[in-house]
Amino acid sequence: MAILELTNVETYYGPIMAVRGISFSIKEGDISVLLGANGAGKTTVLKTISGAMEPQKGKILFKGQEISGVDPDKTARMGIGHVPEGREVFPFLSVEENLMMGAFSRNDNNINADKKMVYDYFPVLAEKADQQAAYLSGGQQQMLAIGRALMLRPTLMLLDEPSLGLSPKLVSEIADIITRVNREQRVTILLVEQNARMALEIGHYGYVMEVGRIVMEDTCERLREASDIQEFYLGVKDEGIRGRRRWKQRKTWR
Repeated sequence: MAILELTNVETYYGPIMAVRGISFSIKEGDISVLLGANGAGKTTVLKTISGAMEPQKGKILFKGQEISGVDPDKTARMGIGHVPEGREVFPFLSVEENLMMGAFSRNDNNINADKKMVYDYFPVLAEKADQQAAYLSGGQQQMLAIGRALMLRPTLMLLDEPSLGLSPKLVSEIADIITRVNREQRVTILLVEQNARMALEIGHYGYVMEVGRIVMEDTCERLREASDIQEFYLGVKDEGIRGRRRWKQRKTWR
């Protein structure tokens, strides 16, 4: 069953069309992956889903309800958690205050239990609970951004480049946390990544974007084996084809 469906969605920056009539769906319970180079339109897709940008055309359904153009605070209350590119934590608030900002729309009695859950996933945040977020490392800020989104108790989490700028060790840790959150908290995840290797290892189904369009889709297992993905996203070169150069290659979806 699809928890999220996009149909012929177009989004513009002024006169420039950034998302060009894309259609795809996200299966409930999956980690879905959106791959693409810089400028492909991946971040715009996430902003359009969460309401940070309004689509000019098309339809977005979340749990069967249309959310096209709905404000971000309303999509958050509906259960869509958005972890933006660049982390965007509140620098002058403490770690704990940042987490509590994630629970701004809640009035239930489980907030402290969920805060403990976040600290269980990210023990370093518990150690620095009273420290200003500005003084955390990049990796710790990324953990805080994910933890803040978890405090919303989302059913769908949008993750934008969570591995950006992190060391290989931290990338591995973040990938493990994403997998655990998906499995243990039953959170459906749409993961935008340039780190195709990491994303395809943990994802279930993937889409490839170029210049605002979906140009390829399949299970992550099959995408890992696809020659175009290996060549252009995983850096695997086929040396058996008489010295052809990368710049001479054409992608099969062209």
